Amino acid sequence: MIDPEQERRRLAEFYSHQMDGELERVAGQAYELTGLAREALRAEMSRRGLAVELVELRPVAPAPPALPGDPPEPEPLAAEASSPYGELELRRMVTIRQFRDLPEALLAKGSLQSAGIEAVFTDDNIVRLDWFWSNLMGGIKLKVDPEDVEAANEILSQPIPEGFDVAGVGEYQQPFCPQCQSLDVTFRELNRPVSYMTVWLHVPIPVYRRAWRCHSCNVEWEDDGVPGTAESPS
Repeated sequence: MIDPEQERRRLAEFYSHQMDGELERVAGQAYELTGLAREALRAEMSRRGLAVELVELRPVAPAPPALPGDPPEPEPLAAEASSPYGELELRRMVTIRQFRDLPEALLAKGSLQSAGIEAVFTDDNIVRLDWFWSNLMGGIKLKVDPEDVEAANEILSQPIPEGFDVAGVGEYQQPFCPQCQSLDVTFRELNRPVSYMTVWLHVPIPVYRRAWRCHSCNVEWEDDGVPGTAESPS
């Protein structure tokens, strides 16, 4: 290990024996000296009254001249062309709904977008890859901007219409529960017991019930889609 005080004294004695011109040349290449050497050189030049600044930054070497046959220098990109998406913006969005299945989430997102409300999904790609991860991840999150939360909740909370017009088809009547007349029904719902059992067999297969299910009274019934052929609810 070098003793700093001993090294400082050695450098001070060394520079004291140099001529003024030699000190000025060393000052022009001070970027090659150590910190102690610069300190000793600066002190010796101050003692002699030499007003020469130490060059502590290495000068940048000029680019070599272009030779015949060399490719031209690339032109600098414009600021607006540096990013195809422009300036990135950090946004804080609020989760207003969570869905286990992707079709239901897409319907809700489409309802908001048709009303002019921007909505995005999170964790939807994981559910697309493996739907068994949906419950573990907390489902697909539907997010909107904080200022759109109230309007989005109002749209998603609207009751299901009994019927609506379809272009080129006419009026479409919503299916309803034959027991409680609720419109909150789904077809081909996931059969959880059978589907989750396939996980233990290491062959996860989504098994769906080929029947309607009412989410209001939990009744199930079969229907081939032809009016008047619904079987008795089970």
